[in-house]
Amino acid sequence: MNMAMLQFGMSRVRPGRAGKVPVSIWDLLVWAFQVEKVSIDFDEMGSAAGERPGVSMEYILMKRGDLGCSIDGGGRSDPHPDADLVASAVSCLPEGCGGRRMAVWMAEHARAGQMPDWGMGVVPACEPIAWRQCKHGRYAEREFWHGLDRWPQHLAGKDGGYCCRVIFTGLASEVAARRRVWLEWRLALFELRRTFQIRCDLTGFYVTDEMPPLAPWRERS
Repeated sequence: MNMAMLQFGMSRVRPGRAGKVPVSIWDLLVWAFQVEKVSIDFDEMGSAAGERPGVSMEYILMKRGDLGCSIDGGGRSDPHPDADLVASAVSCLPEGCGGRRMAVWMAEHARAGQMPDWGMGVVPACEPIAWRQCKHGRYAEREFWHGLDRWPQHLAGKDGGYCCRVIFTGLASEVAARRRVWLEWRLALFELRRTFQIRCDLTGFYVTDEMPPLAPWRERS
């Protein structure tokens, strides 16, 4: 698997003019949020009516600007209808797939064109908690420990000795947590793929079965 394809969506995705274009669900999300710049809206009915109970008209005008509506001659062109459908589907993710938290997180990753980090760069390491710089170079910070309660006598000496505190990174628990996040994200992506394949209401695309790998860490082993 090409790792560049794991990290970035295909920026050349375009809706078809004469027939629908095949697209993976991930590339569809990248196109909608990165190219068409749609936003998540958890209250579409209120937004469409321009209503926000309990807020000022300035707030309503500001939100209309976010939606690309014309305000005093400004604004921008509306996004493609397919992009709006993508944003709507993401905002309606069920709680079993992460709900609103996952919707916001998924939109952020699609907007950046990057898939979640499943721990690809996590390497087990043991490092000093602090460093000191002197004319001879860079050294780990040391401190003096009195007594023998913490160190064997041959290491600490009769009256104590110097030691260096360390911190462990890249633990198995950190890798496992990142992999769980990847699987949750992929489950939400699968739900969106299934939604668009069943509904078939996109005008310029049809969603293929292509998905990011279930366990990319196995492909590297």
